[in-house]
Amino acid sequence: MSDNRAADAAAIQAVLAKSYAAWEAGDADGMVADYTPDATAIMTGSLRGSRENIRAGMALAFAGPLKGSSTSNKQLSMRFVGADAAIVISESGILFPGQTELPDAAKVNATWVFERRDGQWLIAAYHNSPVLAPGQ
Repeated sequence: MSDNRAADAAAIQAVLAKSYAAWEAGDADGMVADYTPDATAIMTGSLRGSRENIRAGMALAFAGPLKGSSTSNKQLSMRFVGADAAIVISESGILFPGQTELPDAAKVNATWVFERRDGQWLIAAYHNSPVLAPGQ
C-alpha cells in the first residue's frame, strides 16, 4: 500500500473508531458527525435517507432498545475505488448490556462506503445483512 493509501486507510479507521465510540456513549450526534449530509443507511426493515434521518433514528434507539449497548466490529476488507472512494466490509453486531461476546445469530456483514469530500473521509452509505449459518 502506498504511503498516501496508508494515510487514507488510517483516516478511514479513525472515522470508524469515532463512530463506534459514539455508539458506545449513546451519542447519536457524534455517531453521524462523519456521515455525508446525503448519507444512506439500510438495515433490516429500514432505509434512512440522510444524515439527519440516521441521527434521529439512532437517538430514539439509544434512548430505548439500544440504551447501554455497544458494537462488535471486525474489519474483513478495505479497498479503494478511484481516488476518493473506499469500501470497507466488516462483520459486526450489537452487544447489549452484560454481553461480552457477539452471538453468531446476532452477526451481520456490513458494507461501509466512504467518500473523500474536501479532503475529509466521510461515510456516504452503510448497509448490513444477517450472517447466515453455513449451508443457508
